[in-house]
Amino acid sequence: MSDEKAPKIEFPCDYAIKVIGNAAPDFRDFVLAVVERHAPRLDVNTVTVNDSRNGRFCSVRLTMVATGEPQLQALFNELKASGRVHMVL
Repeated sequence: MSDEKAPKIEFPCDYAIKVIGNAAPDFRDFVLAVVERHAPRLDVNTVTVNDSRNGRFCSVRLTMVATGEPQLQALFNELKASGRVHMVL
């Protein structure tokens, strides 16, 4: 058994996330507003939105500048606490 640990992320770095929630006209704007509170330099050119085949769900993919674990944890917690987000990957 080795004592090697999983590689750590070196911050700051570009960090891609995918947020999945119920489809709604304002879901993209909601996700971007939350992300921009935690990562103000978000490049909106990295944002893509896809609806599920049946139109019930929506995924928003983006790349943000991550500055550390506390930032990412706060972002994930706020998204999940909203009640609108099913998963953050």
